[in-house]
Amino acid sequence: MSLFNKMLASIGVGSAKVDTVLSKAVYRAGEQMEGVIKISGGKSEQQIDAIYLAVYTTYIRELDDRKFTDKAVVHKQKVVDHFTLAANEQKEIPFSFVVPFDTPVTKGATRVWIQTMLDIASAVDPTDKDYIQVEPTVLAATVLKEIENLGFRLRKADCQQASRKYKGMYPFMQEFEYVPMTGEFYGKLDEIEVVFLSQTPDKAELLLQIDRKARGFGGFLAEAMDQDETFVPLTIHKHEVSDIKSKLYQVLRKYS
Repeated sequence: MSLFNKMLASIGVGSAKVDTVLSKAVYRAGEQMEGVIKISGGKSEQQIDAIYLAVYTTYIRELDDRKFTDKAVVHKQKVVDHFTLAANEQKEIPFSFVVPFDTPVTKGATRVWIQTMLDIASAVDPTDKDYIQVEPTVLAATVLKEIENLGFRLRKADCQQASRKYKGMYPFMQEFEYVPMTGEFYGKLDEIEVVFLSQTPDKAELLLQIDRKARGFGGFLAEAMDQDETFVPLTIHKHEVSDIKSKLYQVLRKYS
């Protein structure tokens, strides 16, 4: 019977099961995440080689002029090494880690989840998937709020495949696309896109794509050739929080 159960476990029948319980469902990028991994033994003893936790997100990838939704790892860590799980044994393993500062914000089409993986040799690896809500860092939240205070409204937010020029740790960049609805830039700009290239507790590296509104034949010609778009790198420091609106305004005014 034991041999039969082991054979079934190798194809996922009567195998160990895993369930991750998070302390909460909403986290701010850079915040400590805590939880417990609950493991239930199957019908036979199994050797668990390791347990991993990973933060995943979705992004749009382009191949041969076609777009696909793909997934990418933002963070992965080993929670525990090899151990033996007896038949029907119940085990709880606490964990904690910092949600990376560059974790995408769950706005628009962006999804983020925690994937728990039990590495079991010669068997189907049990997994668990828990979606979470990710809020921007305080600095990023202030930047996005001040853009709205300048009369812009968020039209779209998603993760796109990163270009070679800006490809860093991750194969994607999260883009926040805003359109002017009121204020000075209404009628002057078509849209602006905001990308947070990297973040730390003390600063944020931004890239602004400013799309000017076409004016006259020359403007339409420039728009057709994508010459109406300007890319502006910008660094925002923590001590500049009170001046963010003014800094953004000066940049947008210069290129509008």
